[in-house]
Amino acid sequence: MTADENSAETRGPDFRGRVHAVVHGVAYGDAMGAPVEKLSAAEIRERYGRVTSLRTEWHRTGQSEQARQGRIRGHGIVTDDTGMTLALMRIYGRERRHLDAWDMGTGMVREITWERHWVPELQREAALIERLFYPEKWIFQRHQLSGCDPRQGGVGNMVNCGAAMYIAPVGVVNAGDPQRAYDEAIAFAMGHQQSYGLEAAGVLSAAIAQAFVPGTTLDQVIRTAHDLAHDGTRSAIAAIVEIAETLAAKGAGPDEVTAAFHTAIAPFSPMGDDLVHTPEKAGRASNAYQPSRLLSIEELPLALGFCLTAGGNFKQAVEDGINSGRDTDSIGVMAGAILGALHGPSVIDPEDAALLDDANRLQLGAAADHFTDAALAIQANDAASAKAILAARRALSNPAKDKAAE
Repeated sequence: MTADENSAETRGPDFRGRVHAVVHGVAYGDAMGAPVEKLSAAEIRERYGRVTSLRTEWHRTGQSEQARQGRIRGHGIVTDDTGMTLALMRIYGRERRHLDAWDMGTGMVREITWERHWVPELQREAALIERLFYPEKWIFQRHQLSGCDPRQGGVGNMVNCGAAMYIAPVGVVNAGDPQRAYDEAIAFAMGHQQSYGLEAAGVLSAAIAQAFVPGTTLDQVIRTAHDLAHDGTRSAIAAIVEIAETLAAKGAGPDEVTAAFHTAIAPFSPMGDDLVHTPEKAGRASNAYQPSRLLSIEELPLALGFCLTAGGNFKQAVEDGINSGRDTDSIGVMAGAILGALHGPSVIDPEDAALLDDANRLQLGAAADHFTDAALAIQANDAASAKAILAARRALSNPAKDKAAE
């Protein structure tokens, strides 16, 4: 084997291939989890046995249109997780620079409110805000209706995984630089989320940026996520990783893993199994989903844990996350994005990719290519800026020598 061949083998998939895999991982995990979202693990087992395919019927199919809120799911249809990820990719495509909270207040507000795209769950062209959950509609309310300082856009919002679920593109743009990915995700998502919901967005971006590093391992990705996390998010990741390593060593089955994970995450997450909003819950005072330095969204630590217990296997990690119940689509999105970045296009099954495009009227490959071009342009600007900064610092360290050299 030549040195060049060894180098290519060490590098693994190229940047473009990994971006395609991240985009596919988001859509795949989203569409896989959507039909069973809000069911408990026990309910999924009772109804489906185990979800292993995109061609799964939504558990609410057959209910009235009012009960379904006019939506359809199943058989490859994605949700707002993918919709907002694609929106963020389009913002990068237009701006071709790093983003901050002002881009949430302009670019994301325009994307979700004033641009119309095919919304698969509604089966029509619409503004994405028609589909969004209340914490994501907050973006429009705070930035356009309230005219807030963009950096305070997330203040007062319900704390949830809404920012983390679409933040993967920030990790892509900052591939190889987890700290910068964390910082940019925080700077951008603070226009939407606060507290541990904001923290999760930063940590997931960092994990994805680390996964792009040639030759990196899943353990290194998870260590990066843990080390850059703060407060309850860091503690929750540590708790899940500890139990995941134990379960992986003993070869525990998915049901045992899910039960152990839910026990481990309970001190950090207010979610539980009862996710359905009903009239009976109106007016109940609760600390759930309120700012806290001690809590964590559960989707990110669980996604990391399922990646570990699956040994980094893309499909197994997504499937195990989906079958654990609760916020299934977002767990699938996070596991899919991380392992897509780590493994590259080998995770893309052509049949699954074709179904995702067809069911959602998307061209995920073309969207990934356009986003890749924007990310590469940003990275080229970063390289030029870094070179100029280095030259300036060298001049400052020895100005007399540099002047003599002139």
